Amino acid sequence: MSSEILTGAYQELLDDLKNRIRNARVRAALSVNRELVPLYWQIGQAILERQAQGGWSLAVLLAQLENRLHERTGKAITNLSRILPAPRSDGAGV
Repeated sequence: MSSEILTGAYQELLDDLKNRIRNARVRAALSVNRELVPLYWQIGQAILERQAQGGWSLAVLLAQLENRLHERTGKAITNLSRILPAPRSDGAGV
């Protein structure tokens, strides 16, 4: 391509298209986060309630959940281990 093509209206079109793509990606990421944050909170609450009732191992439960989700989707779920606080060493709650 000649350098003349990359000037003026052609460059403006390229810049506009890049900005549209970038903006759409940001909006998509925000939309996903709007759905995932409440979901992770609900998962965390359910796990904490069940763990308090049954004394389940949080690490084992999360590992099994991640394995089962990975089998179905083919994607690893890495955020699950971040949705709950670490167990306290004194055994007082989670």
